[in-house]
Amino acid sequence: MILIDRFLSDEQDPKAVEKVLGKLNDMLTSNEELIYLAVQKRPAVNLLPDCIAVSNKRIFYCEPANFGITMNFKDISWKSIKEISFKEEIFGSKFICVPQHGENIITEYIPKVQARKLYQAAYEQLEAYKEQVRQTEMEDKRAQQPAPAALFTPAETPVPENIPAEEPVEVYVPPVPVEEPEDETTLKLRKLKTLYDKQLITQAEYEAKKADILDTF
Repeated sequence: MILIDRFLSDEQDPKAVEKVLGKLNDMLTSNEELIYLAVQKRPAVNLLPDCIAVSNKRIFYCEPANFGITMNFKDISWKSIKEISFKEEIFGSKFICVPQHGENIITEYIPKVQARKLYQAAYEQLEAYKEQVRQTEMEDKRAQQPAPAALFTPAETPVPENIPAEEPVEVYVPPVPVEEPEDETTLKLRKLKTLYDKQLITQAEYEAKKADILDTF
């Protein structure tokens, strides 16, 4: 069961969060976990806000329908996403998802704090998926590399009794270098530094997150 309190840390609408989480709880697959949930806040009337939820496997778009009686859900997996971004405006922010194919998915009026954290969560999951794909491709390339050719050994020929046989010459074959992937801690620190360099998180958030990562090392 999903606990609602952890998704109310940035002034999300409690009623909208409770309603969405009740539906999403039945939609999550095995080993899938919700990471962050943002709730739309229109400047005038905000009775039926849209919501965006990020899990470790996909992004959920949740839109009320039939005057709030029902809810429409659509999701897009990380492998189908090319990139994500957000743009701050006067009234909140636009959260933009660029799929591999098709039109961009744009959600307006996301509160600025929620938009930044939504982007951070989505960016980390998308980069983690891309890194997993890169590691898989590297392993496939190593598996497809041909084995080192065996050294040619000429057939033995009779040696006259009065002529001593020549000693065999050893040939040195250098080992094939294997590129070692970055460890998980280094990877997390590098991604965190990227967020800080892009001014998507404050220095305090950067230092706190960095300390959490190093504590788990």
